[in-house]
Amino acid sequence: MRHGKKINHLGRQKGHRKALMKNLSCAIIEHKRINTTLAKAKALRVYLEPLVTKSKSNDTHNRRVVFSYLQDKEAIKELFDVVAPRVANRPGGYLRVIKTGFRQGDGAETAMIEFVDFNDVYSTSGKTSSGRRRRRGGKSKAAAPVSNTSEEE
Repeated sequence: MRHGKKINHLGRQKGHRKALMKNLSCAIIEHKRINTTLAKAKALRVYLEPLVTKSKSNDTHNRRVVFSYLQDKEAIKELFDVVAPRVANRPGGYLRVIKTGFRQGDGAETAMIEFVDFNDVYSTSGKTSSGRRRRRGGKSKAAAPVSNTSEEE
């Protein structure tokens, strides 16, 4: 029984899986968007988002902690100097996974994973906001009640 075992092993031994996550993380930090299988993209999101959170505070300890996960100096520089300032005001959810269909050769479900703040097509900078952030829905003040009078009279 596999009670309480939440990690997706991706059909690999521990060392191979660890190397795969390192390489995928470095690739997405460098290119800001990669195409891979859906299972790998979901596993990568769980692996990389805590590292992006650590990169938001740029100090020696966090650099060393993130370096222990990635083992790539260029990726660390890119993460702390380019990515972290762009996601500084975001409270999590730095990566987006978009399903892109099925691979021709083996039928594996593929996905594109990207940093949310680096996609100009989906950017929310053009939208106007009320200044107050809400996590849940609710009644907005802009919605006016609908009257029951009709114009046909």
